Amino acid sequence: MTSFSSSPRLAAAFTRCNIIPPVGTDGAGAKSRTALIPYIMAGDPGPSITVPVMHALVQAGADVIELGVPFSDPMADGPVIQAAAERALAQHVGLRDVLAMVAEFRKTDDSTPVVLMGYANPVERMGRENFALAAQQAGVDGALIVDYPPEETGEFTDLLARHGMDPVFLLAPTSTDERIQAVARIARGYVYYVSLKGVTGAGHLDTEDVARNIAKIRRHVTLPVGVGFGIRDTQSATAVAQVADAVVIGSRLVQAITEASQGVAPEAQAQAAAQGAGAWLRTIRQALDEASAARVAVA
Repeated sequence: MTSFSSSPRLAAAFTRCNIIPPVGTDGAGAKSRTALIPYIMAGDPGPSITVPVMHALVQAGADVIELGVPFSDPMADGPVIQAAAERALAQHVGLRDVLAMVAEFRKTDDSTPVVLMGYANPVERMGRENFALAAQQAGVDGALIVDYPPEETGEFTDLLARHGMDPVFLLAPTSTDERIQAVARIARGYVYYVSLKGVTGAGHLDTEDVARNIAKIRRHVTLPVGVGFGIRDTQSATAVAQVADAVVIGSRLVQAITEASQGVAPEAQAQAAAQGAGAWLRTIRQALDEASAARVAVA
């Protein structure tokens, strides 16, 4: 446990990038590497595909993996991720299955942090205590529960901390100072800034607006700040990396996995999906590293 994270893996991942809280108001300038956080939906396009894709993402340069928990009534997911959840649910993938995937991943990777992203209903159905214990045993490092407001989840965040996991919270362009302060008091690990109003994968990314809002967040939040929603290519990723500690990519990566596995025989889908995901993410990692090297050269 560190002062900013209950998860040794999360703390180590950001430390390797020279992102060491408290992160000052000057923001991402001190980092040596932009943390890359890909998001995939567990169980999509099939349960046997998730773990190979996770390993491929690590090999392609992922620093943290966000693993989506399928849910039938998502409020923040755009059409790409909604469709991924529907495909996973059609194959009866639930929270316990997702935890089993993490446990399988941990058999050969004990260093890459895994943060679950999902909704309250599956956690409440399992029971918060049962979830925390099972997630710890599986090797989960944090949980981002979209519909758990920070003002009302102190007990849950304490529960996660006791089990070596971090509560990650969303902030948005519409977040008030009061909401930002509430997140600052209770979040650990990192915070996730939603760069667009609306759902994942939608809209046009305004990097100047992102920079203004991150500066506002940093007046209160000393944790690393990751930015997601609307990052679809190397150009948007490198633009966001100028002001953020981490870049989070979901919809476009899920789309790449879908495209790579379509029309492929079932026995070859895992390899095809892993190759497609890794190849696409590697372009983002390379662009981020080149941008970091250029900033160092100018400095």
